[in-house]
Amino acid sequence: MAETAVRLPDPAVEARLARLDEVLAGLETVPGPALEAVRLLTEVYGEALARVLDLADQPLAERLAEDELLGHLLVLHDIHPEPPERRAARAVEKLRPAVRERGGDLEWAGVDGRVARVRLSTGGCGAGCGGGGSADPLEAVRAAVLAVAPELEAVEPVAPERRPAPAFVPLGTIKRRVLPQEAR
Repeated sequence: MAETAVRLPDPAVEARLARLDEVLAGLETVPGPALEAVRLLTEVYGEALARVLDLADQPLAERLAEDELLGHLLVLHDIHPEPPERRAARAVEKLRPAVRERGGDLEWAGVDGRVARVRLSTGGCGAGCGGGGSADPLEAVRAAVLAVAPELEAVEPVAPERRPAPAFVPLGTIKRRVLPQEAR
C-alpha cells in the first residue's frame, strides 16, 4: 500500500519560496553549472506541467489554474489557460471587498495594450485606515494584478466615470396640461 505524500501548508510553501529566491539571487552572481542546472530543471518541469494540462479536461484545467501555487507555476511557464486580462480582473474582484470595507471602491476597467486599468476611489481612507493593510491601495492592487498576470507591464488608475446628476425640475415649472375640451 502506497503512503500518502505529506503536503506542505501554504505558509511552509511561502517560506520555501522566499528561501529559494535568496539562494537563486546568490547563484546569479556565480557563473557556472549550478545556474544552468536550475534553468534546465525549470524547463523540464515546465514541459511536464504543460503535458499535464494537455491531458486535463476543461474542468480539471480550470481547477488546476485556480490553485494559487499551480496558477503561479502555469504563469511562470507561460502555459496558463486563461488570458492575463481575465486573471487580472479576478485579482481586482478579490481585492474589491477589502477596499469597500475601508470606504472606497475598486473596479476593473480593462486592458489597454499591456497596461491594466482600474477605477479606484479610497473614500478618503489613506494610510491610517484599517491597520495592517497596504498604505497605498493602488500599490496593493498593482502587486496583486502583476503577480497573477506578469505579462502586463503596469497597473494604472483611470478617472471614475462621471455620472450626470439627475435633472431637477422645480415643481413651480410644471403646469397643469389643459385639454382641448377644457379650453372652451
